[in-house]
Amino acid sequence: MSALAELQQRLGYHFRDESLLRLALTHPSVAHENGVAGEHNQRLEFLGDSVLGVVLSQQLYEKFTDADEGLLTKSRAKLVNASSLSEHGRALGLGAHLILSRGEENTGGRERPSALADAFEALLGAIFLDGGFDAAREFTLREFSAKFGELGALPGIENPKGELQELLQSRSQNAPEYQLVSASGADHDRDFECAVLHDGVELARGRGKSKKAAESEAALAALEKLREKPAA
Repeated sequence: MSALAELQQRLGYHFRDESLLRLALTHPSVAHENGVAGEHNQRLEFLGDSVLGVVLSQQLYEKFTDADEGLLTKSRAKLVNASSLSEHGRALGLGAHLILSRGEENTGGRERPSALADAFEALLGAIFLDGGFDAAREFTLREFSAKFGELGALPGIENPKGELQELLQSRSQNAPEYQLVSASGADHDRDFECAVLHDGVELARGRGKSKKAAESEAALAALEKLREKPAA
């Protein structure tokens, strides 16, 4: 079995036009090294990125019916960031099949995360051209099925204060303000309560073992309230 036939078996997709697969695996360094405008995988990468966005956007839209545009966008970004895509490329063994320049080969290009991520998107673009949208969608869902299975809820908010400020400043020029409402307990076991306000109106309160933690909880509570209620 040839190397490309083995790869296609691993992909679960067999190309009618194998030249598309070879193009998806051709790193731009090949053209640069030869000093000619040869074909490489960047155009297919562009196409694959768009196909990936459509497929995953539809899945998130259907799975999380109560989520707003902002949460869906952030969730999609977590699924398709460069680190995630390079992991997919590595798991498929794309590195061993990359067509590289001598210089890129000698500097570890086969394991370079950016090269693996680009090749994965280019591969998806090639499948789209070779087999159509349904084939590309099937491949994408197979690749991301484990991650979607883990998403019982949208990915958590990592920086509630930052996200609250971003949300509020999309509606108003004023940033949120935080006020300490109370602090109680012994020095080694303090309990803080903070309020978050915007334009003089209290949005929510939060509690925590530090002022920072209480502010974060207040921001998180405010985000939940604001996302339940559309902007005026």
